[in-house]
Amino acid sequence: MFEKKYVVSSLLAAVLGLATCTARAAPEVFVGFSPEGSAQRLVLQTLDESQQSIRLMGYSFTSPEVVKSLLAAHRRGVDVKVVLDAKGNTRRSSRAAINLLVNAGIPVRLVSQFKIMHDKVIVSDGRTTETGSYNFSRSAARSNSENAIVLKDLPGVASQYLAHWQSRWEQGKPATSTY
Repeated sequence: MFEKKYVVSSLLAAVLGLATCTARAAPEVFVGFSPEGSAQRLVLQTLDESQQSIRLMGYSFTSPEVVKSLLAAHRRGVDVKVVLDAKGNTRRSSRAAINLLVNAGIPVRLVSQFKIMHDKVIVSDGRTTETGSYNFSRSAARSNSENAIVLKDLPGVASQYLAHWQSRWEQGKPATSTY
């Protein structure tokens, strides 16, 4: 279970425009921080609990733990797609992480239209959104002061992030393996 839990009532979520339909469960909000470790745990838990789809959008992408969770999700039949900043992922460690996904059959696209594509988002199963400053990198987990927030069972929020994700996906070019 997530470390810190804040339950948002359905009524409050509806008043704030966060829920556009009746949710299966009461919406929940979880927060985590690094380098304390709770941000990475939130990210990995979001990926590991996904059952149908994962849409990830990131700036820096070097985390072996995130790659491992994405590969495991793909193997269990989750539809995984990733869109990343092109310029922020030119180093060897980024290319290695991208190669692992591409070689496993996970579609990855790289976006170069912006100075930087600084988004850090996961949308899971069209209902749960993880966002915050947390890059999907080893530095974010171990060295940086970062934050992550998970908005669970808020499909209205998830749909807005999915629309943004889709716009970047359409702008991206397919990543290819370098080996």
